[in-house]
Amino acid sequence: MTIDLGARAPKYQRIAEQLRREIAAGQYKPGERMPAETDLVERFGVSLPTIRQALSVLRAEGLIESRQGKGTFVKETRKLQRRSRHRYGRARADGKLLTSHLRHEIAAAGREATPSHVAEAIADAPAEMVVRRRVLRDAESGQAEEVGASYIPTDIAGGTFLEEPTVVPKALFLCVEDLSGTTYAYARDRWEVRMPSAYEADVLDLVPGATVIHVLHVAEGADGRVLEVSESVWPSDRIVILDDYPITPDAEVPGAPSEV
Repeated sequence: MTIDLGARAPKYQRIAEQLRREIAAGQYKPGERMPAETDLVERFGVSLPTIRQALSVLRAEGLIESRQGKGTFVKETRKLQRRSRHRYGRARADGKLLTSHLRHEIAAAGREATPSHVAEAIADAPAEMVVRRRVLRDAESGQAEEVGASYIPTDIAGGTFLEEPTVVPKALFLCVEDLSGTTYAYARDRWEVRMPSAYEADVLDLVPGATVIHVLHVAEGADGRVLEVSESVWPSDRIVILDDYPITPDAEVPGAPSEV
């Protein structure tokens, strides 16, 4: 197939539109492998860089994804769901990791200087904390779905197995409760959409211009002591945040007003 070179739109945009229509029509189904770049070059009668530009458009739109060493696939429409309020209870009930459906990798573990964005989130932040850096991958495809880290006070985690770069046998918060003798009682989350760091873009295989969702989660014991600060970063097009909660009839005075 040779595209109409008389059209005004750039060739890569017209190719992207044709492939977009074929995906919408079900010619390429979710999870199905797209034709190889060389096959698309032959089909459309254009250069390899033009094909790659067209595919980058579809990646940016979240229609396709590249899997290292496997090729390009139509993206599954289902997004990962995060229900923050119910995560702890579920993990207490089954004793599993908070995200047990994903494959956990501990990229690094040990003592580090407390980064500024973590120090700003807690009062009287220590100069040093035990940090566990993680990458969570899809169990089947191996695609990285989350990049994150947990920051634990050294008087809780210092000199323990949490300084080892191995996956813990149960949810991290259960390990922290065991070590501290304190139960998690309160949490607050700060969400933001931002551009990824170079490391995040590389690990999560993001196209130029793609954004990420970043949550900073601070967990405290009943006495107000910070037990853990956890941060997670996801590609914005792969996650949906769900929150359900009771609405009380009594007036409540928030610690800070809602601006949106």
